[in-house]
Amino acid sequence: MNRKILKLENLLQFHTVFRQLHSLGQRRLAQWNHVFSSAYPVWTAQVCIRPWQTDLLIGAALSQYRRLVTKKEERSWKSQLFSTKSKKEVEVWIGMTVEELARAMEKDIVSLPSGEKITFLDTPGHAAFSAMRARGAQVTDIVILVVAADDGVMKQTVESIQHAKDAQVPIVLAINKCDKAGADPEKVKKELLAYDVVCEDYGGDVQAVHISALTVNGDNLMALAEATVALAEMLELKADSTGPVEGTVIESFTDKGRGPVTTAIIQRGTLRKGSILVAGKSWAKVRLMFDENGKTIHEACPSMPVGIVGWRDLPSAGDEILEVESEPRARAVVDWRKYELEQEKNKEDLKIIEEKRKEHQEAHQKAREKYGNIDWKERSFLKYQERKELKPLKAKEKEERDSHVLPIIIKGDVDGSVEAIVNIMDTYDASHECELELVHFGVGDVSENDVNLAETFRGVIYGFNVNVGNVIQKSAAKKGVKIKLHKIIYHLIEDLQEELSSRLPCTVEEHPIGEASILATFSVTEGKKKVPVAGCRVQKGQLEKQKKFKLIRNGEVIWKGSLSSLKHHKDDVSIIKTGMDCGLSLSEEKIEFKVGDEIICYEEKQVPAKTSWDPGF
Repeated sequence: MNRKILKLENLLQFHTVFRQLHSLGQRRLAQWNHVFSSAYPVWTAQVCIRPWQTDLLIGAALSQYRRLVTKKEERSWKSQLFSTKSKKEVEVWIGMTVEELARAMEKDIVSLPSGEKITFLDTPGHAAFSAMRARGAQVTDIVILVVAADDGVMKQTVESIQHAKDAQVPIVLAINKCDKAGADPEKVKKELLAYDVVCEDYGGDVQAVHISALTVNGDNLMALAEATVALAEMLELKADSTGPVEGTVIESFTDKGRGPVTTAIIQRGTLRKGSILVAGKSWAKVRLMFDENGKTIHEACPSMPVGIVGWRDLPSAGDEILEVESEPRARAVVDWRKYELEQEKNKEDLKIIEEKRKEHQEAHQKAREKYGNIDWKERSFLKYQERKELKPLKAKEKEERDSHVLPIIIKGDVDGSVEAIVNIMDTYDASHECELELVHFGVGDVSENDVNLAETFRGVIYGFNVNVGNVIQKSAAKKGVKIKLHKIIYHLIEDLQEELSSRLPCTVEEHPIGEASILATFSVTEGKKKVPVAGCRVQKGQLEKQKKFKLIRNGEVIWKGSLSSLKHHKDDVSIIKTGMDCGLSLSEEKIEFKVGDEIICYEEKQVPAKTSWDPGF
């Protein structure tokens, strides 16, 4: 017993323990004296410990002991790693899982040396996936905020901090790219102070770990994992593995062989094959479960990521999963939810109908006031004239209207991807240039139905991380439907911007060719009329008779058009170069010249227009 107490006292003497205890605000430090031994630095301390703090101190000490064990094993592993300088080549392929990569590299992954397991829910840092990051913060117990040491705090960093605060989830700071020459981790910590993220170095309670994901051994990644486990222990994060299952849909997609599939996190209870689940407007009898490596499993406990097969319809990412006692109960719950949703939709429709009814009544009242004081013959004639003005659009006018509308169909690999793209569509604010019409969106590969919809609406199909079969491609080519596939979301958005721009009329830009100043004015007689002539000298470039010209007076353009004549002395010429004198007359004879006016020769070039829509990234 005395040995255990002595071992515990030695562990409490490390500086890191005191940083952890300080973050809880439940410990007091009295005095530090340090003495170095041959193996490790030993810190002797006197600590004022209250009785109710004992459990916290033991938990922190054990966490530190586990970290020391991990670091010791890591040092041994590093020494073995660097002793062999030869590099091994491994084969990688699209769709390769983490387990397959680890096996190829002969690395060990799912537990830590101390035995604990952590489930990481990775959310993209791209601006388009804001909703996904918000959902991630609601599901997780601890948020690991990754900030690059060279970039510092970015817009998405601030957004993620806010998501964590809204979800009331603690943060562990991981400062990445610390191996780079321009890395400045301390700058990152100082920048985060402005957003109430105070690291332990500055007297706060946020652990900060300097990491490098680029190096072969992943500097301090194990320390990051241990910091996460230590925080979880101090917060006493626990879940009940008994009772009905509760969880959250992380992602959903359609598999050709399995049908609707969801990936989920179990938050309460134990999920087993045959369980009846409800999520959103769908229910499932669990037919198959698999882990993050694709291996079939028979049960899933709290905090385990699990793939679930057996859904009748595809739930949405973020839907809450609840276990019910029977299939009839599941159907009743889903039917009730659909009924409530339909009622909400009916309320919105009734509101729109009421607004339209009021507009119709107002229009009818105005019409009665307009025709109230005239006889029936005149009234009938006026109504006939109005109907005549409302004749159907001609084919050319219809074609021009259609060219200013872009109908699109969105297909994505998973529900979250489609959600992100649709959310970006909601930011479209250039309808005055070209209307963007979202005809349909869904999860799964491009189908014949998608092609038929695109043909009907003269639209474009955009696919994100999906495939198109040969039969579908041939059908689309035959029907003149464009299918555009992308694997990077901002490439898809750039493509969409280009498609929108292509439907805008070209803008005309003026490119100057030459400039001349008017030195004298006179007129010549041609037949029975006098024609104004300007005596000019070319100051820059050259004047070309076949091009367009404009007359500028006091900085304002007073005329644009073409020349009727261009002469050098008495000879008609087509080009006058810099420094040469010439006489010219305009195609519009009513324009009078003044000494000091400028003549600009220019050509017009049509430049493709660019949409003003800026999605924000």
